[in-house]
Amino acid sequence: MTASAPERQGPMDAFRGDRVYLGADHARNERRTWIVAGICVLTLVAQIGGGIVFNSMALIGGGVHMGAHVAALAVAAGAYRMARRFAHDPRFSFGTGKLGYLAGFANAAVLAVSAVLVAVESGRHMLSPSPVAYDGALALAALALVVNLICVWLLRPVHDHANDKEGDLNLSAAHLHLAGDAGVSALAIIGLGLGRVFDWPWADALAGLAGAALLAHFAFRLLVRTGAVLLDVNPSPELTAEIRRRLESEGERLIDLHLWKLGPGHHAAIVVVEAGGPQTAEAYRARLAGLHGLSHVTVETRQTR
Repeated sequence: MTASAPERQGPMDAFRGDRVYLGADHARNERRTWIVAGICVLTLVAQIGGGIVFNSMALIGGGVHMGAHVAALAVAAGAYRMARRFAHDPRFSFGTGKLGYLAGFANAAVLAVSAVLVAVESGRHMLSPSPVAYDGALALAALALVVNLICVWLLRPVHDHANDKEGDLNLSAAHLHLAGDAGVSALAIIGLGLGRVFDWPWADALAGLAGAALLAHFAFRLLVRTGAVLLDVNPSPELTAEIRRRLESEGERLIDLHLWKLGPGHHAAIVVVEAGGPQTAEAYRARLAGLHGLSHVTVETRQTR
């Protein structure tokens, strides 16, 4: 069996006239990320100041993590802005949709560092507990929880499952940061409450350790999800199977298929179709028309002998 000279479909957009692969909610997500960043700055000042005044490790831990939020949200918002600004720049061969995943990966690393810092400081307070001003600390922890829940609601992801089951991972990274902080705040309230009722000064530090474990869990999930996109791991076995089914529907053989993510709701595919009398590349592209989330296709045909 030999192959004839391949008929190639050049690297051009299969179903669009441009290479803008931004998410459908890009503008909304960018705007809300900046708003939440401002709210987090105010909360950070309150938590760190309160933790120092009331000698609460849980509050200081929450403040340290909130500082990481401010940095993470700035990175996320900056990625949205850069992706939008350079969306039509021809230097980006496959658009700027992956900038959000790069920001999400960086924020996952920051989240992991935050978990380590909170764990170390909480462990130190666990070994050497000191008196805590419970009333003031509880009030600030409750305020932080309310603020975090508001921010979590503002940054709630809007998934279009028909196009992308993952959604916008840049927004998801920022959302998980805040959800983690909400969990830390809730644990701080529990730890401070137990310490106040039962006179357990170590309960506050134990709550900090539990919060660190929660942050580490979120960081690991984000690193895996964003890293998979950056390394071009096949994002959808279902879409892969449907591409194969359509291209082999008339007896052809698909001898090569690469599928990867370009941005939220956008995928690219390179396929090599072999047949005794192959159709044109354009005909095979037409078979793939209408597939949700498939925004760029390159087709090569080969003739069997």
